[in-house]
Amino acid sequence: MSARKSDIRLPEYLDYDVLDKRTTPSWDEPTRAVIDDRMRTPDEPAWCNLVQWATLRALCETIIPQPKDREQVLLAALVDRKIARGKSDGYRNAQLPPLQDAWRIALAALDEESHSRRRVRFADLDDAARIELIVAMERGLLHDPAWQKMSPKLFFSQHVLHDICTAYYAHPYTWSDIGFGGPANPRGYVRMDFNRRDPWEAVEAKPNQSRPRKRTRHAR
Repeated sequence: MSARKSDIRLPEYLDYDVLDKRTTPSWDEPTRAVIDDRMRTPDEPAWCNLVQWATLRALCETIIPQPKDREQVLLAALVDRKIARGKSDGYRNAQLPPLQDAWRIALAALDEESHSRRRVRFADLDDAARIELIVAMERGLLHDPAWQKMSPKLFFSQHVLHDICTAYYAHPYTWSDIGFGGPANPRGYVRMDFNRRDPWEAVEAKPNQSRPRKRTRHAR
């Protein structure tokens, strides 16, 4: 497995591929197993029905647009797997129903809101219309009965942002983009002072600097 390559990646980490750490002392077998599972998640639903799946994909694509010219994080699939497990993060706002119920209500409500405004499902909206509807959700301005008294504003902050962004930034492709080394297991960290890096961490390259990029190639 290899991380994606693209000119759209942050130039600071163009020479960095976190998956180069896979067989090095940076990761142990449990770490490799968890990361491999994320990367092998198929682009199909485990919990959503086909209508919910289309809505979830459209929502994920709008919250975190990804370039089309490289391998993408299968974001909707990762969020769907979290919903399918039905396991929370260990806490839940008492004003929201359990994870699966919250997502079931919200995906249906987004379609209802979209249909009442544009006569199409959320997945069939253009980008501008999707953003308009999501902004209304963020501001608590959606009131269709399909929300079943669940707060759209609270769902946005507790699930749309949290579940989607957490899934995105837990994926190796994103780690390579931002120069993150993944779980520090079993190595841990040694140089704990500000602005210091361990030898196996990526080094941010500034314009016209070649040395940091050379050091990053050896960040394993």
